[in-house]
Amino acid sequence: MENTPTLYTERLILRPLELADAEAVQRQFAHWEVVRYLNAAVPWPYPDDGALTYVRDVALPAVAAGTEWHWSIRLKTAPEQLIGSISLMDQTDNHRGFWLAPAWQGQGLMSEASATVTDYWFRTLERPLMRVPKAAPNMGSRRLSERAGMRLIRSDEDDFVGGRFAREIWEITREEWLDRH
Repeated sequence: MENTPTLYTERLILRPLELADAEAVQRQFAHWEVVRYLNAAVPWPYPDDGALTYVRDVALPAVAAGTEWHWSIRLKTAPEQLIGSISLMDQTDNHRGFWLAPAWQGQGLMSEASATVTDYWFRTLERPLMRVPKAAPNMGSRRLSERAGMRLIRSDEDDFVGGRFAREIWEITREEWLDRH
């Protein structure tokens, strides 16, 4: 298995997630604005050891198995501070997920991070397509997918931390991505 590389954007450092990040994840993640549109598998209220348990027992074992890639998101101007996370997963209809702490939302940072890991998915991992699920009310995530050239391919319902919502599956193929980049 190839190690998850550190990736860079104009303003960000995407550093491979590590166990030492759990405390910072706990501080930044456990906010309603972050979790409400995430899958209901995320416990809420978020337990005091939620991040440690997730990083240690879910994320890092999946990285070791070569089925997931997880990065912490950090500003180049403050590389010591974790402000979010972004992941790639080899799961049916669920290839990318992310979150960003409220203080850093609305600045285009997730668009940068998302484009970089999507490029990694297609160019380095050579995957044929990317599908991402989202709660339909999550307009920020929808706009990010639209700007990236993804298209809505299916809608159904699913359970999220904030309740039962319409769920959308968005897709872009490798060829479409490479044509755009």
